[in-house]
Amino acid sequence: MRVLAFSDMHRDLDAAASVVERSADADLVIGAGDFASVHEGLEEAVEAFAGAQAPMVLVPGNNETEDALRAAAPSEATVLHGEVTDADGVTLFGLGAGIPITPWDWSFDLSDEEAADRLAGAPKDIDLLVLHSPPKGHCDQSGSGDHLGSEALLAAIERLQPRVAVCGHIHESWGAESRIGETAVYNLGPQGRVIDI
Repeated sequence: MRVLAFSDMHRDLDAAASVVERSADADLVIGAGDFASVHEGLEEAVEAFAGAQAPMVLVPGNNETEDALRAAAPSEATVLHGEVTDADGVTLFGLGAGIPITPWDWSFDLSDEEAADRLAGAPKDIDLLVLHSPPKGHCDQSGSGDHLGSEALLAAIERLQPRVAVCGHIHESWGAESRIGETAVYNLGPQGRVIDI
C-alpha cells in the first residue's frame, strides 16, 4: 500500500491542494493532526481535502478537538482517536492531541497517563500507528534541543512494534526519521511523505 502522510497544515490551503493533487498516486492519505490554528479555520482547512482521490484517515492535533474534527471531516474520511480501522488489509490505530500536556491553555491535550489508557486497547497486529505527538526521544527535538515527546507513546511503540509510526506536532523536527526496534518513525510536516507499507 502506498500511503501519503502529512501533519501540521495549520490552514495552509496551498499545502492542502498539493496533498489533493498527490493523492492520485496514493492508496491512502493520512493527516496526523493540526489542520486548524488555535481552533480557528478547521472547516475551511478540512474542506480543502474534498477532492482527494484516495481514502483519508485523520487524527486530531492539539489545534482542534476530537469532536470538532469529527464534525468538520467529510463523511468519507475516517477520524481516529483511540480507535482502530482497517484499510485494504492494513491495520491502523490513531491517537491525536498534544501528548504530554502542552503549556498552552487553549490546546487539546492528553496526559501521558490518559494516552496510555487509550493505547491499552490497541491490538498487537498494528501495521501503522497514526499519532499527532511524537514518542519521547524520537523525532521530537525542539529548536533548543529538548526532547518534547511522550513516554506513553514510546512505551506503546516498544510494546506493539507497528511497522510504521507517523507523527507531527514538533515543527522543528519536521522531516526527522528514527527507529524504535522494528518500527520506522517519521515526523511528517505539511509537505508530508510517501510511505510504502
